[in-house]
Amino acid sequence: MDHTTEIVATGLFALAILHTFAVSRFQHWAGLYREGSAAENFLHLLGEVEVVFGLWAGVLVTFLLARLGVHGVVEFLNSLNFTEPAFVFVIMTVASTRPILNFAAWMIDTLARSLPLPRSIAFYGVAMVAGPLLGSFITEPAAMTVTALLLLERIFNARLSLPLKYATIGLLFVNISIGGTLTHFAAPPVLMVAPKWGWDFMHMLTNFGWKGALACLISTAGVVAFFRKEIKKIPMRPTIRSKVPVWVTIAHLIFLSVIVFTAHYMVLFLGVFLFFLGLVTVTKEYQEELKLREGLLVGFFLAGLVVLGNLQRWWLEPILTSLEYVQLYVGTTLLTAVTDNAALTYLGSQVPGLSEHARYALVAGAVVGGGLTVIANAPNPAGYGILNPAFGKDGISPFYLFLGALPPTLVAGLCFWVL
Repeated sequence: MDHTTEIVATGLFALAILHTFAVSRFQHWAGLYREGSAAENFLHLLGEVEVVFGLWAGVLVTFLLARLGVHGVVEFLNSLNFTEPAFVFVIMTVASTRPILNFAAWMIDTLARSLPLPRSIAFYGVAMVAGPLLGSFITEPAAMTVTALLLLERIFNARLSLPLKYATIGLLFVNISIGGTLTHFAAPPVLMVAPKWGWDFMHMLTNFGWKGALACLISTAGVVAFFRKEIKKIPMRPTIRSKVPVWVTIAHLIFLSVIVFTAHYMVLFLGVFLFFLGLVTVTKEYQEELKLREGLLVGFFLAGLVVLGNLQRWWLEPILTSLEYVQLYVGTTLLTAVTDNAALTYLGSQVPGLSEHARYALVAGAVVGGGLTVIANAPNPAGYGILNPAFGKDGISPFYLFLGALPPTLVAGLCFWVL
């Protein structure tokens, strides 16, 4: 792409970021028009954060169509990798089924009951630590989906104060980002560099994973301590779901495992997903309605991010290559807030001769800053979409989300820097 196209893409990328911070205003303006009118529906559409990057990517494609023609646009789109958006759609749909949720709830409840704490505090603590750490094995998007749905059922459906809501979602986003570092195959920013730099399971566990787990524990303990009185009052009513036969749960877990195992091969996991839909049809008496809409919206968001983000290399790469070790760590953490952290680590992996210290600073900064905004980490739009209804008609405020994620981000930053 020529430089003019890159500048236009960067301008649209900046507008998309500003749009994400203005979604609550669009929702407010929608309420000023007659219910069901075209104006109300259009403003509601603009107020859905999941469609923001897809819409601005559509503007870019329209610009490219006028500039390059149909053949040029097709070539550009074919050069992009849409595996991650497709995978997030599939894993969100599978992870949100009743058998998977029942199994996850059973595991968290079992762990929570073993702690000598009030039930609501124990559940909150285990969910906010065990759920994100599970992302190191079933992938971060799946862990985000399961944890967010359980929090929606057990925590957010209670009458929580706004400070606790934003502290919880901020903590969730940060913990998911750092909790996927126990392994080399689950966190998107790690996946971008692990094969090229030869990072295996032991490397991730000894250099990143234990620090991420410790940061999850410290941050969660801090939130629980600060909001202890309010969390303690949350009623822990048992979630009423029909029982699912063991064989159905096992079948779902097998499909989930196979999809995770084939996460890098779109043709394989989409084929497995089609067979999974057949299983859901056969076992529909043990199912709830599939959350296809939610998964498609998140996939649309990430696909838009792929289209726009691909053309930001011209200004990101010079910044990354010019930074010293400390600057790289802090700079990557801050840059992650305005672009996908996997894009940053991918660009870093293309820089020849990057020292081991610089590699650590790049990836550590990327995962530490992965909870600051909805676009900072690929699983964040999934959590945003699931929890957004719990924040009232205006939805989640990106500014307050940033403030809620700031304390656990600082904790994670210190753990990855000092330890």
